[in-house]
Amino acid sequence: MLFRLLRDQLKPYGKEITLVVLFQFVQTLATLYLPTLNADIIDDGVVKGDTGYIMRVGMVMLAVTLVQIVCSIVAVYYGARTSMALGRDLRAAIFHRVQDFSAQEVNRFGPPSLITRTTNDVQQIQLLVLMTFTMMVAAPIMCVGGIVLALNQDTTLSSLLLVVLPLMIAVVGTIVVLMRPLFRTMQERIDRINQVLREQITGIRVIRAFVRDRHERERFAVANEQLTDVSLRVGRLMALMFPTVMLVVNLSSVAVVWFGGHRIADGTMQVGALTAVISYLMQILMSVMMAMFMFMMIPRAEVCAERIEEVLGTEPTVHPPARSVTPDRQIGELELRSVAFRYPGAEAPVLSDVSFTARPGRTTAIIGSTGSGKTTLLNLIPRLFDATSGDVLVDGVDVRDLDPAALARAVGLVPQSPYLFSGTIASNLRYGRPDATDEELWRALEVAQAREFVEAMPGGLEEPIAQGGTNVSGGQRQRLAIARTLVHRPEIYLFDDSFSALDYATDARLRAALAEEITDATIVIVAQRVNTIRDADRILVIEEGRIIGSGDHAELMSTCPTYREIVLSQLTEQEAAA
Repeated sequence: MLFRLLRDQLKPYGKEITLVVLFQFVQTLATLYLPTLNADIIDDGVVKGDTGYIMRVGMVMLAVTLVQIVCSIVAVYYGARTSMALGRDLRAAIFHRVQDFSAQEVNRFGPPSLITRTTNDVQQIQLLVLMTFTMMVAAPIMCVGGIVLALNQDTTLSSLLLVVLPLMIAVVGTIVVLMRPLFRTMQERIDRINQVLREQITGIRVIRAFVRDRHERERFAVANEQLTDVSLRVGRLMALMFPTVMLVVNLSSVAVVWFGGHRIADGTMQVGALTAVISYLMQILMSVMMAMFMFMMIPRAEVCAERIEEVLGTEPTVHPPARSVTPDRQIGELELRSVAFRYPGAEAPVLSDVSFTARPGRTTAIIGSTGSGKTTLLNLIPRLFDATSGDVLVDGVDVRDLDPAALARAVGLVPQSPYLFSGTIASNLRYGRPDATDEELWRALEVAQAREFVEAMPGGLEEPIAQGGTNVSGGQRQRLAIARTLVHRPEIYLFDDSFSALDYATDARLRAALAEEITDATIVIVAQRVNTIRDADRILVIEEGRIIGSGDHAELMSTCPTYREIVLSQLTEQEAAA
């Protein structure tokens, strides 16, 4: 999974990778050549007292070192650029894929996990690629080259590698195998702590309202402790690796000096050759250690790659049409024909055989008990979900065939819990229409009954808004969201219980202003409050996903027991009849 992901994502950077490999190859050859030159200086210069030879070979060593430094800088530069570009591309790919997800896919992964996959998981793969370009490319060249040059210096002494190399590989390989399952657990624990933190930050008002501070601290402590525990287990294995590797390296050095000293005493080996063999042995073992260090990083990167591929490989259930259709007329007529919807794995459908038509200039209201499918029904119109069966048509065209941009222009949804983005009031209002003038913004605020509190703010339209709109009240947030939709000017307005945080007087003024402002638009209102929908041209009563009543307020009071029960739970008989 990891190598397939890297192969696909690094394909555009073939030139840069070629340069990294080329310069790393030259740099490694230069590094390998230095011990041989050092051995020549000792054997043919120092031992013989030839100062001129020492100077000549010393200058060659300086030139080789200069080449090594330049090649190393260039290789690291291109390696770093490529790995950073890979991280950028992966983050962009995940972001754009998530943008294509319907609410169903987003709920399946969960926001905390998607955030971790976009940040921490990408970072792990980016780090692996960076270390590969700066260390791993040079490791096999140095290992093979070091073995060849060590054998060239002294074949007998170099036979120690037959013992040292397998020992090093066995030690480090065992530790790497033990670490792989821990890395997967670590990423899952990061997901969990991200989730807990996100819930506590966004739900701080609820936590304090119910005095659950102690409970939330304990919940965070558990998640934090779990992550700490698995991190410590990984850390212990990593801490074990380096002393073990250094033990093998130092024992190898002692063995080389021991056996090399006897060979020098026998006259079968020169001092310079022993120095070179020790240097090559160190280079070989360091290259093996670098390779093993990389293999230690690979398990975690593999886990991250699987998680990233899981997102990139998930096909959205809401697909853009193969051939977009533009309606002949754009008046905002909405029609549902025998619509049904079932969530994946659910035993029963949320909606069954829902059919109605909402026409321009008229208000259609939907009311029903909690869980009856009202919000789900509204979400099918802008294609946050696709109907399991049946058709949702806008101006006579199925929304699944309609151009996404045309659908977005035609439909404006104000959700039950509206979201405001960090920025200013003006930037939020212009979210759907960046070219809207200040006059249009003020007019929308006036209709939404928000002008008064916006004018009272020190910054007016430029007043800062915190992420999620947490620095304004729930009612203000709802009115700003309604104003944002009014600025957008769609043909179809969908209000999903969007007046729930308003008092009765503000609710009434807002609906009256809307009736005057958007006389030619189609309005669909979902509400729990009877006063909000009683004046609608048509009211639909939903129960268990089916429409069981249709008509105006007076008709339903006499023909639909469920509607009558809802009304009388909020109003008296006299108020209901007024």
